[in-house]
Amino acid sequence: MSVQNPPGPSVASNVAPASALPGARRSLWLKTLHQWHWISSAICLMAMLLFSITGFTLNHAAQIEAKPQVTRQKATVPAALLPGLQSYAEQHVDGEAPVPPQLVEWANGAFPVNLRGRSAEWSEEDAYIALPRPGGDAWLRVGLDGRAEYEVTSRGAISWLNDLHKGRNTGPVWSWFIDLFALASLVFCITGFLIMKIHAANRPSTWPVIGFGIVLPAVLALLFIH
Repeated sequence: MSVQNPPGPSVASNVAPASALPGARRSLWLKTLHQWHWISSAICLMAMLLFSITGFTLNHAAQIEAKPQVTRQKATVPAALLPGLQSYAEQHVDGEAPVPPQLVEWANGAFPVNLRGRSAEWSEEDAYIALPRPGGDAWLRVGLDGRAEYEVTSRGAISWLNDLHKGRNTGPVWSWFIDLFALASLVFCITGFLIMKIHAANRPSTWPVIGFGIVLPAVLALLFIH
């Protein structure tokens, strides 16, 4: 009597039904989009809060009063440095030139400033260094007679945050951060839109809400901005 081997699994049983492939692909896309969405939202979280708050404060800048506080300091340039400064000023009179190293070293110790990489406007009488900063302003005047004066103006924390929002006098590092934040926000918005698109079939209100969000700013701009 011959013994028949039990039938092995057929080739067809190892192949997923064609109808299952779109669902698997949809699940993979949705998982990937959710991952990119939460990562970009985590990167954007703090900056988004900052830019949202400062967007409000900038929009109501006229109603939010700022009381500038002005601080002045004076010092005397060592006599040993004056001949070199006077000679340097004669070479760059009525022009703009980098602050010489000896003046940088002295000023950095005499005042709460960092003049490395700064330029000054030179005249026959003095050197004027503009030191703009977020939330205020500052300048340093060094007379060729040895008298130096430093002034800093602060307009408060809200003004400082507003300047961070605008990237005003914040330096290259903050500018790079704004670019990174803009890129992360773009990823956040695009992935959010694609996630909504995938779920739109089960959420009938998706497209009307998206359309409202697109049309409303356009209508307001056309009707009320002239």
